[in-house]
Amino acid sequence: MKTFSATPADIDKKWIIIDAEGVVLGRLASIVAMRLRGKHKASFTPHMDMGDNVIIINADKVQMTGKKRSDKIHYWHTGYPGGIKSRSAGQILEGKYPERLVTMAVKRMLPGGKLSRTQMTNLRVYAGTDHPHEAQNPEVLDVKSMNKKNTRS
Repeated sequence: MKTFSATPADIDKKWIIIDAEGVVLGRLASIVAMRLRGKHKASFTPHMDMGDNVIIINADKVQMTGKKRSDKIHYWHTGYPGGIKSRSAGQILEGKYPERLVTMAVKRMLPGGKLSRTQMTNLRVYAGTDHPHEAQNPEVLDVKSMNKKNTRS
């Protein structure tokens, strides 16, 4: 028996929409990373971009367990001497671009490399409920009902 290896003609990409309201950030990110890579498909091939296009709405209403909203600190460096900056996860969610927290959580759950950077282009994250992808007829993926631990009140 030969091992199946997908070719570009075998790839079937779907559009999926996920509502992040009340969903725990890490659990959401792991499900989205799996969908972006295509590991949920029986024809998964590691070196091909087999994943679906994922739309996440209500990214500003994502939940975190414990005290991560105040204690989880994100650092970056401006490139200048003494230019280290930091923000807590709560400050990012309340700031101008709350979707960046979800984007970085998904990005960090993908393996590093060219393929992962290509797969990240299939992710669209929006802070509110509006998105410009109605023409693609996305299927709704209910992450809340997958596992009772996926939500926090």
